[in-house]
Amino acid sequence: MRVLLAGSSGMIGGELRAQLAAAGHEVRRLVRREPSAPDEFVWEPAERTVDVALFDWADGVVNLSGSSLQRLPWTRATKRRILSSRLQATGTLTDGMRRAGQPPAVFVSGSAVGYYGDRPGEELTEAAAKGDGFLADVVDAWEAAARLAPEATRVALARTGVVIGRGGALKPLLPIAKAGLGGPLGSGRQHWPWVSLHDEAAALVHLLGSGLEGPVNIAGPTPATAGEVVKALARAVRRPYGFPVPAFALRLALQDAAQELLLADQRVVPQKLLDDGFVFRDPTVQDAMDRLVEVRAA
Repeated sequence: MRVLLAGSSGMIGGELRAQLAAAGHEVRRLVRREPSAPDEFVWEPAERTVDVALFDWADGVVNLSGSSLQRLPWTRATKRRILSSRLQATGTLTDGMRRAGQPPAVFVSGSAVGYYGDRPGEELTEAAAKGDGFLADVVDAWEAAARLAPEATRVALARTGVVIGRGGALKPLLPIAKAGLGGPLGSGRQHWPWVSLHDEAAALVHLLGSGLEGPVNIAGPTPATAGEVVKALARAVRRPYGFPVPAFALRLALQDAAQELLLADQRVVPQKLLDDGFVFRDPTVQDAMDRLVEVRAA
């Protein structure tokens, strides 16, 4: 396939590019700076400008563009940037597709499990209703923007959880675990919808070639609590586990981001991927953590 990729410079984007290249796909990248390689093309999502010819060229478009959720705490300005960056990027892409003479066959747009909010005791497949909170509202608006793609374009909304890779949500946890200070965050009993970096990118590649559309949960097939995730990290770096961080301390330091990113209970099931035959390389959180430590040590 010929794939147009927005958001290629991040952790997920880098792994996706590598997997697409390994599978023989041709990739062109949208960048917000002077191009430094033949496969790079400038766009300005804040100004809604992009070369429409790129959408005539592409068989599929992948959108991973958006301001990081890890810029903490979430001030009002940060919240505005989180929302606006996603709507601007997605709106620019769907507008470009609608103006193309031959729009792409598929649009895989980034999304997040934040859509479900805090849902203790529930099993969350793609059929689950929208939850409450800032992230739920952001994801709802983000997905609505993606659905403005042309009618002929299949739209898959990649609702992603905590990606276990060389950056992202685990970046601040790794040095803490290596210092032997890893432990439960809050009660540690809340479910975290984790997925390995490899499987995240592999699922995105799968969505480009499958017939799946609408929301698709990208989370590991074996559910794990926050405590189990941090314990698996501590075990992978061969350090003890057991220094708890109380929920009130997290809320004091991170405000509402603590509840939505760390304390929310989300037992997310990747039902559509499993039903479609997708096979996870890293089926348990310990598999993902062990591989992460191996990669960092290499």
